[in-house]
Amino acid sequence: MDKHSFIVFLLAVALIPVSLFSRSRVVNDTIFSKKLNTERVCSIYLPPSYGEIPGKKYPVLYLFHGMSQTNQDWVWRGHVQEVADRLIYAQEASEMIIVMPNAGGDIYKEVWNGFFNMPGWLYEDFFFEEFLPYVESKYNIIGNKENRAVAGLSMGGGGATGYGLWHADKFASVYAMSALMSIPEEGAARFENPDSKLAILTRAVIDRSCIKRVSEADANTIQALKSVRWFVDCGDDDFLLDRNIEFFQAMRKAGISCQFRVRDGGHDWEYWHSALYMCLPFVSRTFDK
Repeated sequence: MDKHSFIVFLLAVALIPVSLFSRSRVVNDTIFSKKLNTERVCSIYLPPSYGEIPGKKYPVLYLFHGMSQTNQDWVWRGHVQEVADRLIYAQEASEMIIVMPNAGGDIYKEVWNGFFNMPGWLYEDFFFEEFLPYVESKYNIIGNKENRAVAGLSMGGGGATGYGLWHADKFASVYAMSALMSIPEEGAARFENPDSKLAILTRAVIDRSCIKRVSEADANTIQALKSVRWFVDCGDDDFLLDRNIEFFQAMRKAGISCQFRVRDGGHDWEYWHSALYMCLPFVSRTFDK
């Protein structure tokens, strides 16, 4: 190779994104919560170029699991690292940090589940007052509304939607998969033990109805919700489809733009894994480039 060709080669290499020479990784972290009086773990996806460029900060996606699941389900069953890497290498999604908190476990073994505040479980306070500040100060996260998104499946889809509805100043976008938007009072299960973790969660979902929040929103709240980009994604065989349709109808009636997709599928990991291929490009487009 002559000198001219070598210089051309070096210039070409310099133009290749750093991420192509690097590998993403998923790390686990733990924070002690005073609000919950316990330790909470989380999984964090760090994109390929993380740590390669001094001072570089990234947008962040908070990705929530479903009932009786944990943060690890998105890693093991949703294959989030594989999906994110493919989309980033294909330049269909931005490099981002993906934070997967743990708000669950086997609820039938009386383990707390839920992303909202409930008697004995102030998870929402923990998330916004302890967890979010901890994560965004420790990792290279930009840390503003324009570069922060939230998504989730089932219980976590309802949690993500609720966080967007009640904390519209915090998120640029919300992506809800098969979301537990509400539980109609007349359709709610009755429990022999009203103090069981599942009974408490059921009451919390009823009280914190995402549909009711939109349908009863005043003009100022509607204006705030319009600052968030919304995407609802639910399978045609999903038992929560009607609740997702009702939420979309409430958004339309309120004049709040919301993308809505009904695809072939049910309430399962095959559907949620495929949803990531739409979720990550969607939130990427909402980040402040």
